[in-house]
Amino acid sequence: MNIRIINNSKNALPAYETAHAAGMDLRADVTQTVILQPMERKLIPTGLHIELPVGYEAQIRPRSGLAYKFGIGIVNSPGTIDADYRGEIKVLLVNLSTEPFEINTGDRIAQMIVARHEQVIWEAVDELSDTSRGHGGYGHTGV
Repeated sequence: MNIRIINNSKNALPAYETAHAAGMDLRADVTQTVILQPMERKLIPTGLHIELPVGYEAQIRPRSGLAYKFGIGIVNSPGTIDADYRGEIKVLLVNLSTEPFEINTGDRIAQMIVARHEQVIWEAVDELSDTSRGHGGYGHTGV
């Protein structure tokens, strides 16, 4: 699939790091070092603008290594980029650790997965079909 992209950063385009990777790393495009203090959240620019085909979205997800090693996550994970959005991709990072975290241009801050989606048309009804699970919700199968 070809996707049109504008890269206003000095970073390379997002790329798959391994042969069977689902996500492409997004890199920070900041004018100076950003320090993310404990429990602070900041919107980090990437310098990228994309034109997704109708019927596709880009999901912005945390990088597992940043989450495990440094407590860095994404507040609205996964973030969604819709096919009609043309603005800059920015990542809403949060520092869930007790130590400040430094972000520089070129740092890999998130991953992006492009996925097909469907739009639904709701059909209002008075009842739903029965299943073996029925109304069983949180914890209904035990520990």
